Amino acid sequence: MAQRLTHPSLLPAVPAQEIPRRPLSLGVHVQRIEIEDLVVTDHRLVLAHARTAARQDPDTAALLGHSPTTPLTVQAAAALLAALHTTDELTGMGMRTVRTTTRTTAATQHRNPVVLELSDAPDQDH
Repeated sequence: MAQRLTHPSLLPAVPAQEIPRRPLSLGVHVQRIEIEDLVVTDHRLVLAHARTAARQDPDTAALLGHSPTTPLTVQAAAALLAALHTTDELTGMGMRTVRTTTRTTAATQHRNPVVLELSDAPDQDH
């Protein structure tokens, strides 16, 4: 006697097996670095703000090579202000952003890191 086959759509539903839920550790390491390229638009204003900042935070100023006996260079002054203030605040201190670069590195334990770098330059009209 021949066995009669049933169409799969007519078979009763099989209950889904319960899969135990536990955190899955993929060992992913992600590092995101934002780099602001700044230009000094008013060196006198930068130096004035940096002198004030050096008095208020002498430890950070010392890390950048400033001491009470050495004058601040424009480069050291700009670096000090950038270390202590946000990009928006720097605009009022004689500096502006030329370009922002975001570098993201991601890697699992078993693979080489993947690097993604995005760069943008704001409008130069402002």
